[in-house]
Amino acid sequence: MSKLHTATRLDGHRVLITQADTFMGPAFCEGFAACGAEVIADTRALADDPQAPAAMVAEAGHVDALVIHLALPAPSTLAGDVTDDEWRAVFAAMVDPMPRLLAAVLPQMRERGSGNVLVIGSAGALRGQKRTASYSAARGAQLAWVRSVGLELAPLGVRVNAIAQNFVDNPTYFGPEVQANPRFQERLKREVPLGRLVAPHEDALFAAYLCSPAAACFVGQVFPVCGGWVQG
Repeated sequence: MSKLHTATRLDGHRVLITQADTFMGPAFCEGFAACGAEVIADTRALADDPQAPAAMVAEAGHVDALVIHLALPAPSTLAGDVTDDEWRAVFAAMVDPMPRLLAAVLPQMRERGSGNVLVIGSAGALRGQKRTASYSAARGAQLAWVRSVGLELAPLGVRVNAIAQNFVDNPTYFGPEVQANPRFQERLKREVPLGRLVAPHEDALFAAYLCSPAAACFVGQVFPVCGGWVQG
């Protein structure tokens, strides 16, 4: 096996994936396992219990890579109609768990001088979309957090990065009824240079790569995975 191939493997790595039963969770579990990782697939809700992230990490034990994978069906609300309840619910689901998860996993990573945290965000935070005020704000907060925390933790040997995805085949945002809609099919051809949805395994294998030794040079970076819908 070549050194290059070995560097992209995750043999012996323990990877904790949150919200592993929804959104991209099943594909990520499969992709990381295919790269040799021992996957800890956690499915508990994190929005309503501030203690859940610490309990999750404590039960997982040794964690080499934490995949912060959070999602909910995106509200489609006019900007002037976004209520306090909607705003708080979206941030509670997609933003509030992040610092709690990091606080729980960081001590062991700092002690070892190594570790990876990968946030699965949205390219919707990089390009404006109508009727997504609360959702885009929360996704934007995720990416800003990654850029800041990534720079802070790099000297400790802990890498924090993000995937900003859109137009990736998944049941949360692009279920069968969406994909079968002729209007969506036309939008896909019009807006996405790739001309199709990114396949789940393509997204998952890139995520696994970012948590591998081969990607050791990346810190605090946001990588669009969206078929060219946004670039850089």
